Parts: sequence; structure tokens; C-alpha cells
Amino acid sequence: MPELPEVEIARRNLARWLHGRRVVKAEADNTRVFRGAKRAKFAELSGRVESLDRRGKYLLLTFEGERGLLAHLGMTGKFVRRPEGRVEPHSRARLHLDDGAVIHFKDSRLFGRMEPAPAARLRQLRAIQELGRDPLADGLTPEQLREALVRSRQDLKVALMDQGRVAGLGNIYAAEALFRSGLHPARKPASLKPEEWERLTQAILETFRSALQQEQGEEPVYLEEKDSENPFLIYGRAGTPCPTCGTKVQSFTQGGRTTHFCSKCQPLRSKGKKR
Repeated sequence: MPELPEVEIARRNLARWLHGRRVVKAEADNTRVFRGAKRAKFAELSGRVESLDRRGKYLLLTFEGERGLLAHLGMTGKFVRRPEGRVEPHSRARLHLDDGAVIHFKDSRLFGRMEPAPAARLRQLRAIQELGRDPLADGLTPEQLREALVRSRQDLKVALMDQGRVAGLGNIYAAEALFRSGLHPARKPASLKPEEWERLTQAILETFRSALQQEQGEEPVYLEEKDSENPFLIYGRAGTPCPTCGTKVQSFTQGGRTTHFCSKCQPLRSKGKKR
């Protein structure tokens, strides 16, 4: 499932593909990708893209003519660039460029989202207004992370995935950050000591930086896709040896999602060192 690093890669790709180009036609199929939005407004997008930003897992594009587009990749969505005339499986919306290329939004499971809106209103949309701090766009300190999470009664990993507290972390990168920081996913935020907030903050930033370095490319491959390899330290590795200590990686259900962790490196009681 795309999280902050995958969405940031999408932003960088779109910025590169659209630089110096003009959108000459926009078209979209009648799918639930436009649920709650006016699909006909997508066809009005044209001209140059004047800005392309990311907030958490959302992309915000502004076009000439004060038109804008909010995009969310959902579970399987991605933007790809193809030559004109090439059929792209699962293409749900397309931007045709003046150089003959077509940017497709493809989404096999249709959990992605497109919402055309006036450019001036993009950041006022409810989905954006409800987001918490973006670790890459806004920066993140241990004090800011503690302020966002400490009053939550949820388990630490579940609280990290709350987009209203910290924007961009999902099931995968929350697990990775907790492993890097040596913190058990079921700890309560209020139980963390100052040095643990420091470790967790650094682990979140390091996890994102590592993912961005690994996933550069015109078409990122998601873990669930055929022939993909698991690049993660702990996520998806239940039953295999921990890469740090060799203990068998465990998993359990937490907040409706599968959580992976190492019982030795991430003890439930407070101890351990950053790795």
C-alpha cells in the first residue's frame, strides 16, 4: 500500500514528466475513483501545472486557469507515463501531454481517489485540513512527535498510523520505524521516555530516507505485485530470522492490520538501543 515515500516518488516523477509540458487533454473513466467528486471537472484540466505538492499521502496539483486536483493512491494506485496510443491496464484517468506522452493514473483495486477542485481550495479540503504533521514537508522533532501522540490511549503503532496525528505513516513504515527504534508496537505512547521519543523520531526519518533511496524510478513496484521483492527489515517477515538478532519474527493483529515485530529487539518493557 502506498505510503509517504511512494507518494513522494510519485510527486517527483510527475514534476519531472510535467516540467515544460502542457496538458492538452484530460479524460477519465466512470469509476469510483471519483466518488464524491465531479468527474466532469477532470476534463477541464489543461495547460501547465503551476505547482505540485504532497501532504502526507495526498498529492495536490494546480493547473493554469486556477484549476486543481487532489489525488490519493489508495492501495494500488500509481502514475505511469506511456506513449500515446498504448493501452494501459487498469488506467482510470489520463493526462495527454503536448509531447505525445500520456500520464495514466492506474489503479487495479479502485481504492484511489481523484477530486478536482478550484486551486485556491485544495488546501482547505477536509482531507488536507485533518492531516497531522508531515515529517518530511514540515520536519519532525521528538517534542513534536510526543505532543502528537502522548495523549492517545491507542497502542503506539496504531497511534502512529493515525493521519490526524502524523501524516504519511501507514502499516509498513510504522512497523519499520518501531523496529529501528527498538520499541514494541503495543507500548502506550504515555509510557515512552524522552530518549525513546528521540529514537522513534530519528527512526521515522531514517525509514523514510531509506525508502526514498531504494524506490527511485519511473514506476515503483509495490510489495503485493507479482515478482516483487520484500525490501523491508521487519514488515512481511513473520517466521523468518530477525535481521539483527536472529530471533524468529512474530506477527499479530493490531488495529485491524497485521503487525510484525521482534520480541527480543522490541521488548514490551522499556529497554533496548537504537539500531
